[in-house]
Amino acid sequence: MFIGILYLFLTFAVCFILVHIVRFAYIGLKSLKKKPPEPPKEKPAPAPKTQPVYYIVEKKRVKKSGYSEPKEIQFKK
Repeated sequence: MFIGILYLFLTFAVCFILVHIVRFAYIGLKSLKKKPPEPPKEKPAPAPKTQPVYYIVEKKRVKKSGYSEPKEIQFKK
């Protein structure tokens, strides 16, 4: 009875190892067929970014003049 369990374990181990060897070989061959990426081309210098401007519009009570101009907020870094 113990010899059967030993054969079962050895068969499982051999199949497990073979499946993973074939799997890793396939992944390796697939990676060899891919072309290496081309070096990036020189990009033009990016334009300097301006600081974003946020506006707050306040809803005021009804007056004859209506709404006032939006206030400009500038954040300091």
